[in-house]
Amino acid sequence: MLNRFSIIENKVTPDDNGNIWIYFNPSEEEKRFLIDNFSLDEHTLNSSLDAEEIARLEFEPNHLAMIFKGPKSYIATELFFFRVLSIGAFLFQDKLIIICAQELPMMFHGKHFQKVNSLIDLLFKLIYRFIFQFYEHLKIINKISDELEEKINEAMGNKYLLNLFSLEKSLVYYLNAISSNGILMEKLKANSSKININIEDSELLDDIIIENTQCLKQADIYSNILASMMDARVSVVSNNLNILMKTLNIITILIMVPTFVVSAFSMNVELPFNLKEHPLAFWLIMGMAVISIIGVMLVWKYKKW
Repeated sequence: MLNRFSIIENKVTPDDNGNIWIYFNPSEEEKRFLIDNFSLDEHTLNSSLDAEEIARLEFEPNHLAMIFKGPKSYIATELFFFRVLSIGAFLFQDKLIIICAQELPMMFHGKHFQKVNSLIDLLFKLIYRFIFQFYEHLKIINKISDELEEKINEAMGNKYLLNLFSLEKSLVYYLNAISSNGILMEKLKANSSKININIEDSELLDDIIIENTQCLKQADIYSNILASMMDARVSVVSNNLNILMKTLNIITILIMVPTFVVSAFSMNVELPFNLKEHPLAFWLIMGMAVISIIGVMLVWKYKKW
């Protein structure tokens, strides 16, 4: 699907004749059109739709091609697994073509796009926006992790642990994506003269590099904390299960002892002390059953089992 925009009065505005082309999950016909008419490298074009592709920068004869990473929109059915996606950008002298595997809602909204001066400025601000999306997702992951920790304290199954494993795996993907973006930014900085980046855009690029570095450190901290605490959380679940088994054993023993007492006096034989003829025989047997329960409880407490 193709959407077209133009920079009008320093704002990105929908325009059917615009020079900013955004392709969301392009068809084979659209891919062939781009390859034939704009000389886009077919491999780079397909890499823009591959979530596993790393960020990179390439200089073509008539355009600049780059692939950078961003967080994919979260889907509840994925059970706390946050994925990343690749975005391809092909910058010509008078045109910008962006390709992505999924539609990005509110793509050019927010404070970063209040003043856009050029196509390269727009491209840098788009990368900036994805860095802040990584920030937002990291905050969500941290919040979900805290909530899962509270549930694990009372859990005896693997459900919440598996959710934490999914979060840990997500952070690994995020670390790889953010780190890959950082390498791309450094390469852009090193080739700023070749790309004709002006002073204002160069300062913006410096800000992007700083923000990306901080985002990478934050993701690394969250990942290390989550990984280092996993063994402790597994032990908590195991301990909860042991406590449950201990409680069930206590209940079982407390039931078995009085059952033995009652069963002994229920046998079809003569009872000692002529107990069968005693008017309070039933209550005496029940009393012995109660005493046996109390005795077991006292022994259990004395032994501190």
